[in-house]
Amino acid sequence: MLYFDHNSTAPLHPAARAAWLDMQERFPANPASAHRLGQRAEVALETAREHLASLLACPPASLVWTSGATEAANTALAHLAAVSSASAPVWVSAIEHPCVLEAASRWFPGRVRLLPVTSGGVLDLAVFQAALGNTSPAAGDLAAAVPAAVVLMAANNETGVLQPWRAVRELCRERAVPFVCDATQWLGRLPADGLGECDFVFGSGHKCGAPVGIGFLKAPDACRPLLAGGPQEGGRRAGTQNLAGAAALVAALRACAESLAGVPDRVALRSAHEAALLSTLPGAEILGAGTERLWNTIALLAPPLSDCRQRWVVRLDAAGVAASSGSACASGKEAPSHVLAAMGVPPGSSDRVLRLSGGWETGADDWRAVVEMLRGIFERWR
Repeated sequence: MLYFDHNSTAPLHPAARAAWLDMQERFPANPASAHRLGQRAEVALETAREHLASLLACPPASLVWTSGATEAANTALAHLAAVSSASAPVWVSAIEHPCVLEAASRWFPGRVRLLPVTSGGVLDLAVFQAALGNTSPAAGDLAAAVPAAVVLMAANNETGVLQPWRAVRELCRERAVPFVCDATQWLGRLPADGLGECDFVFGSGHKCGAPVGIGFLKAPDACRPLLAGGPQEGGRRAGTQNLAGAAALVAALRACAESLAGVPDRVALRSAHEAALLSTLPGAEILGAGTERLWNTIALLAPPLSDCRQRWVVRLDAAGVAASSGSACASGKEAPSHVLAAMGVPPGSSDRVLRLSGGWETGADDWRAVVEMLRGIFERWR
């Protein structure tokens, strides 16, 4: 079966598997234990932290190991809510991952301001800049109050559209507003330059070839822990650290970094197969077309099939391709993606959305095979 769902979970990278097994075999002890085996495990954990810091260009001490992006997002937002004014809002782009949107609603109840995006799925930078310039510490309403933080992902998980996170980071810095960046889909696919300069940045290992259950958060030393318990991670994250997972995450990112010189060729490959899809499927549309996007992601609004039971993603699965849809379609009810809704995609189009996301090992033959399968589905079910 062809696997085109890397944005959901990437297959385990051989380098990550080897690193995980090596850590499990050589360092079986708890890194917090005082005996020699524990101290050796702690050294290995800190070595992995230093390697990750080198990739992000940030101090190793600023990095906290987590179980993934969801925990990291909740930790950052819970901390920011605790140290900010009880009336301060949090500004979040309308296309953030649910782990951010739900965490923002929990830790800033009634104080979440959604930032609009263009029809191409990019944060409307002009609107954001104007809004930030019009804020005041003394403002009494949500729209005009200085935010406790601004949250913007680096690359969207559904469309692959790249966001102006560098520009937003600098605008926030000018106003002394903390900036939180979700780099989960960016890391392992594009250079990490500048991410380490964000006030908070987080990622998850299973998106780039590491095992499920490991992630990180770059945060200030004073970041309050989400989990109560032991004093691990400098008091910022209680619980026994996942040494094997941390080493596997670093190994996966390092392996991906060796392929980054090939990004232009991958963009050209994606563009060629987007053109093939548009010529193969009359009336199809590439979501986010005309914007900078991840080289591995094609978000396709395909022509309509007859009913919900004949959704494209279901037919593609039957043909031997694992892909995702922009939203679920169950019990005859559509649940439009909040990302597509923010881009102005009609709710009735939800069952026609396909997200094809490959990896570094996904070749031209794989993309051509998907195009041919979609052609066959269209000819049979239109």
